[in-house]
Amino acid sequence: MADSTKTDLSKVTTSRRTVMDPALGDDLMERVLRPENLRKGWHQVKANHGAPGVDGMTIEEFPAFAREHWPSIRQALRDETYQPSPVRRTEIPKRHGQGKRLLGIPTVVDRVIQQAIAQVLGPLFDPDFSASSFGFRPGRSAHHAVTQIQGYIKTGSKVAVDLDLAKFFD
Repeated sequence: MADSTKTDLSKVTTSRRTVMDPALGDDLMERVLRPENLRKGWHQVKANHGAPGVDGMTIEEFPAFAREHWPSIRQALRDETYQPSPVRRTEIPKRHGQGKRLLGIPTVVDRVIQQAIAQVLGPLFDPDFSASSFGFRPGRSAHHAVTQIQGYIKTGSKVAVDLDLAKFFD
């Protein structure tokens, strides 16, 4: 990608403020690729004990693979030529036997990269999310949403809206 087509994230306008944060003007990819950030990302992926992706690589096989291949992966990320692998699709039963849920399983390499990116971008953008947003946010869960709704009921509110974008991008 040519430099002239890149978005200058130091001037992004959000719903609450215009971001002139020097952190957004930094080279975010270099922050993602810092050894301590990648190490933290790897530890999180390892702790999740995920299944292999389309390449069949297990969590246990990743360290040896990374020692041999990480320099070229890092360079591809810097050069913006890195191509994530396809996601392995599988169906898992929903709780209480109510059908199946489609699950996409990225490769271990892609999960480490995704986690490293999330660790850099999450703290930059999470503060601008709605206080009523609970999905896939650190320190928040469906249980927190229920607690918030219960508080609204106690104060006299009579309507709750639950939105799920499950099929929005299909």
